[in-house]
Amino acid sequence: MRGDVSRSLQAPGPRTRGGSKRPAPGAVPLHAGADAASGADPGDDGFEARKAWLDHGLSARSWSERLRELHPARFFLQAWKVLDEESERARPPAAARAYDARPMIALCVGAVCLTLMEYFGHSTTFRELLDTLVVSERGQAGTTLVGASAADGVWSALRSSRWVGLADFAWWSAWRVLGYFVVPALVVRFWFKERLRDHGLETGGIAGHAWIYALSYGAVFIGVLFVARFVPHFTQYYPFYGHCSRSWTDFLAWEVLYAAQFFALEFFFRGFWMRSMRDALGSHAIIAMVVPYCMIHFGKPMIEALAAIFAGVVLGTLALRTRSIWSGCVVHIGVAVTMDVTALVVSGRGLPSVLFPS
Repeated sequence: MRGDVSRSLQAPGPRTRGGSKRPAPGAVPLHAGADAASGADPGDDGFEARKAWLDHGLSARSWSERLRELHPARFFLQAWKVLDEESERARPPAAARAYDARPMIALCVGAVCLTLMEYFGHSTTFRELLDTLVVSERGQAGTTLVGASAADGVWSALRSSRWVGLADFAWWSAWRVLGYFVVPALVVRFWFKERLRDHGLETGGIAGHAWIYALSYGAVFIGVLFVARFVPHFTQYYPFYGHCSRSWTDFLAWEVLYAAQFFALEFFFRGFWMRSMRDALGSHAIIAMVVPYCMIHFGKPMIEALAAIFAGVVLGTLALRTRSIWSGCVVHIGVAVTMDVTALVVSGRGLPSVLFPS
């Protein structure tokens, strides 16, 4: 069925007497979305076939069909046209249309979450809080901050332990999970009264899209190798957690925290925000998402911030076409682990050799 839909978009039709091609029954030309938007009869313009292609075209089984789906005219332009047509049809006539507050709510809630994460979600805030807790704990025990034993209490022990650096990033990751996932998920369920699966957590069709996940990862992997070879400060920047090479416990704990925030980030940008804006903005929801997505990369190497623009457009288009965020999760987490491993190897620090730090 999915392969047939993809073929119908390209099926050649019989020729007229003059030699020109006449569209085959059910065939959908690449300009069909534009025709519909220009006022073609909505009852006989092939919209259902175009929508079926949008939803299932990337599940093509043969590599010839898959490669054809990756042509920019189809992957981007035609998909955006159908998305715009779908959003237009989803809206009732203007006279009967209630104000759709979801884009405003999603963007305002998102802005608040981004602000809170920026001002409270970094290790400096955690260390200030930890110092306050240590002072309070030692004050109750009648000791002072300077020269006190690490066994004075839980917070004192954490502050002086070998794991305090990992605790910094646990705080950082927890704030991202809270701001990128927990708060938006509560808005979706209890304010919008919609299903989370409709905001990117749909799992159906993952197997059919696995090929494009692998292809996307492979393309980015080549880019990572290039950057690691020619950008000197790459190995100084990654991994964020400086003790990754100390033990496998450090490395794996960090990667779990890293992966958790990537899942939350994908839900926020490619799920919550784009689903909330899709009906109102159509394909333009992708660009509206890409601007703040690029900005959260400020402070990282410039080449990575610039690459986030292109990556955001690709992953946003994939998310709207597959109705899920899992492509972004797979690519993001896979690339993040690859970048950390590459940086450790190239810098000479190497991968861990022991399970626990000595």
